[in-house]
Amino acid sequence: MKKCIALLCMLSMTAALLTGCGSSEDTAPEQSGNTAAEAGGEEAAPVEEAAAVETEADGAEGERTTFTVGFDAEFPPYGYKDDSGEYVGFDLDLARAVCEKNGWEFVAQPIDWDAKDMELSSGAIDCIWNGFTMNGREDAYTWSVPYIDNSQVFVVPVEGGIASKEDLAGKVVGVQKDSSALAALTDEENQENLDLSASFADLVEYADYNTAFMDLEAGAIEALAIDIGVASYQIESRGDGYVILEEPLSTEQYGIGFLKGNDELKDTVESSLLELHAEGVVEKTAATYGIDSSMICLGK
Repeated sequence: MKKCIALLCMLSMTAALLTGCGSSEDTAPEQSGNTAAEAGGEEAAPVEEAAAVETEADGAEGERTTFTVGFDAEFPPYGYKDDSGEYVGFDLDLARAVCEKNGWEFVAQPIDWDAKDMELSSGAIDCIWNGFTMNGREDAYTWSVPYIDNSQVFVVPVEGGIASKEDLAGKVVGVQKDSSALAALTDEENQENLDLSASFADLVEYADYNTAFMDLEAGAIEALAIDIGVASYQIESRGDGYVILEEPLSTEQYGIGFLKGNDELKDTVESSLLELHAEGVVEKTAATYGIDSSMICLGK
């Protein structure tokens, strides 16, 4: 009898052990997906990365590290590519100096001039700094103080027989797209200029002034409406075959254009530019690029 009872106890213990092992194997998969170690591994990693990205973004927003200037790469002496392939110019050199004062990395970003507003509004550039006329655009941007007094003029070949604006009647005249010269020629509030442009045989628009000067050289156009600073630079680099008509088309001022409402960045850049002027850097830079110091209007 005792042997039977002992045998029954052993069978009962064995069944209990088998039941316990089976329960452990069945529940293991359910537990494995919810352990603290695994939840803090693959599941938590994206949260940590997102937090890191947010921290970096907050840092970039709170403390600027770069300054991206949008410019026309074929607009000497204000911004262009030199023979070594480097972007240089009066405006770009001043922008570099502003960056040095503020500990920013300077980024020169060439743009299509007629796409400048899209580049600025998208955040691809921080400002437009490249012989950018303020007149007529006062409400479209947040502007720095003007730094250059400029005029729009006509450049003609010496041997072209054109001595005044009246002589342009019946001539083919070139101008850059979306430029101040084009705006002056099509200004509905300036009847004199409208009559002048109406007298042309044709008004040809160019993407850049280098191409326009090539056509002037080739005789494809007979005059070119252009900024006086750019005209002076081009004439000096091309020899004595061209002259600037004495009577200007219009007068204007250059400023640095920022996205409307970006007063904080404008104030910082403007303050640095005024410091550079007080230190004599602006005038020295102008001399480097053949810009007459009388055109500088900072502090006036």
